[in-house]
Amino acid sequence: MVPLLLVLLLVLILFGAGFAVKMLWWIALIVLVLWVLGFLVRSGGGRWYRW
Repeated sequence: MVPLLLVLLLVLILFGAGFAVKMLWWIALIVLVLWVLGFLVRSGGGRWYRW
């Protein structure tokens, strides 16, 4: 019974980590798009963000 619970716990942890990593990839992609847009807008005029 204990090995079965350990395997289920390991699967749950790996699934949670995979979901978190996938969310981090989406966040990184959104930040990259915002950065590219900011670079293009800045080359045409003033800055529209404060970083």
